[in-house]
Amino acid sequence: MGKERALYVAVLAIACLFVLVGYNNQTKIRIAPKEMISVAHRGASAYAPENTRAAFQKGVDLQADYLECDVHLSKDDELIVMHDDKVDRTTDGKGYVRDKTLAELRTLNAGKLFGEDFVGEPIMTLQELVDEFYSEVGLVIEIKNPETYPGIEEKVAHVLERYDDLSGIIIQSFDVDSLKKIHSLLPDVEIAILIRPTDSFMSQQRIEEYTAFANYINFNVSFTNKRMVDLVHEHGGKVLVWSKKDRRLIWKAQKYGVDGIISDFSEKPEEMYLAKE
Repeated sequence: MGKERALYVAVLAIACLFVLVGYNNQTKIRIAPKEMISVAHRGASAYAPENTRAAFQKGVDLQADYLECDVHLSKDDELIVMHDDKVDRTTDGKGYVRDKTLAELRTLNAGKLFGEDFVGEPIMTLQELVDEFYSEVGLVIEIKNPETYPGIEEKVAHVLERYDDLSGIIIQSFDVDSLKKIHSLLPDVEIAILIRPTDSFMSQQRIEEYTAFANYINFNVSFTNKRMVDLVHEHGGKVLVWSKKDRRLIWKAQKYGVDGIISDFSEKPEEMYLAKE
């Protein structure tokens, strides 16, 4: 009986361990609590090279509500999905996106610097991203440095306007004039204004001006507070927040009552969950 009891206890302990492991894995599935929108920043960029097909697929696998991406224009006016205006940091190439054709950008390796598992990961175009992922998940498209790329708004609109339902698209930028142009071209698309830290504490008049055409006003979570979030809500707007590896992101987001979180899906999201309790 002693051996049988010991075996029973061992089996029970193993079963409990599997349950706990399963629970921990589940907490890693979704960064934002259910009442908030979860946005995978440059895809699930903690797990795969940012702004690549692998990162976007990982974001889908982790059940993000939206995939966030950044766009620049190539030398031959193709919309290129990349955060920086230069290819140096994320690829094995050098130079500005705007100085390279799409064919030249296709020769670059966008995954090797992240890890050997991603060698050969290619640079994507916005058209490819929309075609491959919009049927599965929403998209947040950030227009980078529009003053450098005259006409970029029309090109983004051209990619999107052939879709009958644009309710899953949000276009964001730090450039308010560019967003006003997008709003005139695509009035059914939701608009999000990104707020720089130096501009975080805005007047009520500025909030009224922004919410007159924008659906979201988005802040770095370290440079806003509940009062600012409440003011945006009072004027009919919504708020998404982001941070740079701030483990208090979820705790602050819930405290402020924001509408969603933009995250690269931290490698230890369960610690964020614990922080709020």
